[in-house]
Parts: sequence; C-alpha cells; structure tokens
Amino acid sequence: MSTVPAPRRPVDPNRVLPPTLPARFSRYSYEVPAESIQRDMSDLAGRIRNLMALQQGQATRIPLGGALFDIVVTANGIDAYTAVTRMDEVQRERGGPISACGPVIEDRDQECLFWLVPPGTSQTWGPHLYGVCLGSPHQITLPAMACTEPPEPYWLRPLRGDRLVPPGPLGDLLAQHRPGPVPHESLPDLLSTVPF
Repeated sequence: MSTVPAPRRPVDPNRVLPPTLPARFSRYSYEVPAESIQRDMSDLAGRIRNLMALQQGQATRIPLGGALFDIVVTANGIDAYTAVTRMDEVQRERGGPISACGPVIEDRDQECLFWLVPPGTSQTWGPHLYGVCLGSPHQITLPAMACTEPPEPYWLRPLRGDRLVPPGPLGDLLAQHRPGPVPHESLPDLLSTVPF
C-alpha cells in the first residue's frame, strides 16, 4: 500500500468561471387511486410508530400478515433449539455470522418459540404436527430489540432487516426434530395469555 499523496492539479484562484443557469424544478403531481392502496396499509403511520418504539427499546404490538411477517408457533426445549441451530446452518452465508437463522422469539413462561416467517405463509402452511402458523388478523407483541435474555420474552435470534425464517426448511426441520408438546394442544391457553 502506497502512502505517496496523489498529484494535485494547480488551480488559478483568479480564474473566471462560466455563468450557471438557475435551477429549475418542474411541478409534478401524481395521484394514487384509492383502490391501488392495500387495505393493510391504511394504518401505516401507526405501524411506523410501533417499529420506531421497537428500535428505541420498547416492546411493541404489531399486526401479523400484510407486508411484515406471519409467525409459526412451536414448543421450545432441546428439540426446538436443535431446529434453530440447524436453521442457522441453512441460512448461513459464506463468512456470515454463526447465528444466521431469521428472527425467533422465545417465551419461556409459555414454553414456546415464535418463528417470524414471510407474510402469506399462514395461507400456504399446511397442517403440521409441530408448528402452527398465524397471520392476519392476529397480532404479536415483539420484545424490545435489546431484549436478548429471559426472563421476559426475548429474541433467541435477532430481528434483522435482511431475513425471515424460510417456511419450507422450517417445516422440514420441525418434522425431523419434533419439538413437543404439540403446540395445537396449548394454543387456546397461549392465545388467551399472549397479546396477539
């Protein structure tokens, strides 16, 4: 690596610069037809406020579906943690972080994991013995971004802007590792205590 400075061109401080034209901005009007706005975007300002609160270290309630994400609810425990570790391997890029899995929230009180998956997954997720997928009209309370340890619900894998958990490999890993108890049995209790 060279530390020699690049040559500089001498500039005459008394040079005459050519005149410039004034900047001209044309007015442009564009109207968005109401029917082209998605129904779930009507509360965009509220969603933005919620996401900003999340960045500022506050837990926040977010609607599922739309353009954000759906969730897959599974049991926690050794088998579920093995599935998370395997998902790290699936989502790891060359030279990337070891914890490469998309966002996962653990709630130890409810003994479950919430895997954030792409929006619309709840419409294509078939019956599964080890995971239940929820989307719109449900809601979830996301822990603060800095909350990475229990006892409160926390980010087992962090929320990042570049990834969600892919539902195909997730379904396969859940079938292979079979985290239990089966979430279908505890879902009514879970829904009555977790603010969806």
